[in-house]
Amino acid sequence: MKFEVTILGSSSATPIFNRNPTSQALNVNERLYLIDCGEGTQQQMLKFDVKASRIDHIFISHLHGDHYLGLVGLLSSLHLNGRIKPLNLYCPRQLKEIIDLQLLCSETDLQYEITYKFTNPNEAEIILENQDVTVETIPLDHGMACTGFLFREKKRLRKLLKEKIEEIKIPVEYFTALKKGADYVASDGKVYKNDTLTFDSNAPKTYVYCSDTSYNEMYFKQISNATMLYHEATFLNNMLERARDTRHTTALQAGEIALKTNAGKLLIGHFSARYKTLNELLDEARSVFPLTELAIEGKVFVIGD
Repeated sequence: MKFEVTILGSSSATPIFNRNPTSQALNVNERLYLIDCGEGTQQQMLKFDVKASRIDHIFISHLHGDHYLGLVGLLSSLHLNGRIKPLNLYCPRQLKEIIDLQLLCSETDLQYEITYKFTNPNEAEIILENQDVTVETIPLDHGMACTGFLFREKKRLRKLLKEKIEEIKIPVEYFTALKKGADYVASDGKVYKNDTLTFDSNAPKTYVYCSDTSYNEMYFKQISNATMLYHEATFLNNMLERARDTRHTTALQAGEIALKTNAGKLLIGHFSARYKTLNELLDEARSVFPLTELAIEGKVFVIGD
């Protein structure tokens, strides 16, 4: 099953010429999920071949502009391009007021329905569950209502041992039951145990998205053992006081969080515009957690690779 994330934007609040504000597109079994939608996200989607029409779920972490100011434009473009299927939006409650006012002032009556699910910044909760994935909010510490998102694959069915199936000549109509764990009873009454005919599928993978937050152990348990952890790393650690004042995290702290929560891999992003190049941030995080990568725009990361 495909499980990968495309980085559309990795900058923080103020503009810089070669980086866009925060946005990511997550592909789970060919279903696309948009995570945050800073300015210019539509252009980034066009640039990196992310089809807006395939997105049915959008997640907005909080209402600082670098995380949502591209959303109204995207909603409008979907309308102009003839979208009629509903769109699911997971976001702070106040975002509906912002969108409603924008649509009212532009005299726009969307052809499709937006279904809102308002996030609770004080309590983790499952906000989406389908056949592929569950999505859970992560309360973060950013000085305003802010949540991260934990995407967890659903456990897949067991896999058939092809050679054994062919040897016993098990009919195709039994395959689904075998994948669900049933034993096979042959026509002569002989019972073949399921574990001799199938093997377990891979353990479900998780992608954790921690947008903007101070270093705060309150969310560490929830994000433990992530297959891939995306964590903001706005500043170098020599600006620790600035990070604390603005409720952000340093690259060193992001590495420490990945280490303490036993992450499989760490992606860092949300870089301050003061950094024209990012090697220092990467080196600082890697000094604590070597399996760290930069969330470079346009790069696709396979979760569990």
